[in-house]
Amino acid sequence: MAGVSVQAFRRQGRRFGAGLVCSEMVSCAGLQHGNERTLGYLRISPEERPLAVQIFGSEPGVMADAARMVEDAGADIVDVNFGCPVRKVTKTGAGATLLEDPERACRIISAVAEAVSVPVTVKMRRGLANGSHACLDVGPRLVDAGAASLTLHPRSAKQMYTGEADHLLTAELVELVGVPVVASGDVTSRGRAQAILATTGAAAVMVGRAAQGNPWALREIVEAEVPDPSREEVIAELLLFVRETSRELGERRSHGFLKKFYGWYLGRGRFPRPFKQELVQLESLDEVEARLLAAAPGAAEVLERLEAELPGSEEDVLLDLPISIYGGG
Repeated sequence: MAGVSVQAFRRQGRRFGAGLVCSEMVSCAGLQHGNERTLGYLRISPEERPLAVQIFGSEPGVMADAARMVEDAGADIVDVNFGCPVRKVTKTGAGATLLEDPERACRIISAVAEAVSVPVTVKMRRGLANGSHACLDVGPRLVDAGAASLTLHPRSAKQMYTGEADHLLTAELVELVGVPVVASGDVTSRGRAQAILATTGAAAVMVGRAAQGNPWALREIVEAEVPDPSREEVIAELLLFVRETSRELGERRSHGFLKKFYGWYLGRGRFPRPFKQELVQLESLDEVEARLLAAAPGAAEVLERLEAELPGSEEDVLLDLPISIYGGG
């Protein structure tokens, strides 16, 4: 998830029970040109693994070279994005657009699969237009080209995130291919996950937006009945996320990046809406931390425990690339 799945988010997902986590989309062109911020997306730590690094682009050769860099960085899986619906991606011939160009899509997967020894997987939408069944045509061909697994978000690119994910398409795709299919879209609870798995035959589910500011959703899906987090637990997790993100991206870049997370953590009736508005207007992360602790003083003890359970900082980076300590910030 672009602008969301930083290291802190992925580490948190693993702590709360995710079996596999995935990076933000990484531009193959950015890697080719040695862009420092793009190289920063290849920052990997042991506690994230197993980790998929997702790449996007439209040129088979460039994507093969990028895949080699991803493997060298320590990724366990190279995931190729054929699902992004955002205009600035699709207008370059990347993302969901490739579902309408199956020949090029297959050449990309073949080139990437030949370039690396780790599994190559594909994340895709149903197609560009509402009602499209492009995924059912392209999916089997991608498997023949070398894809070891397919993840389907059965909304069209035009839908973005509106309406509902049509998992009847997921069930059809499962019948068409002989590799694991991961179901993505509207996986918001254990009950919903179980229903999708039962009705589609998918091998797994992928959780996205439901985990934004709500890692407890992952634990509930994995472990069944989980009590709602206390105010202190919510604040402690948010503070840990703030500190980890600041360490990764740097204070300056993190200050703006984190603002959307305040609403995600503090929403769902956990805190009054004006509290979130107050936080986004503060001028430093130190002020944000002080205000959060004032709202739930008991969070300090919870935060201390959480930080004590984290691996030491000497284990953080497994990457030998020319990037800054803040991951290109």
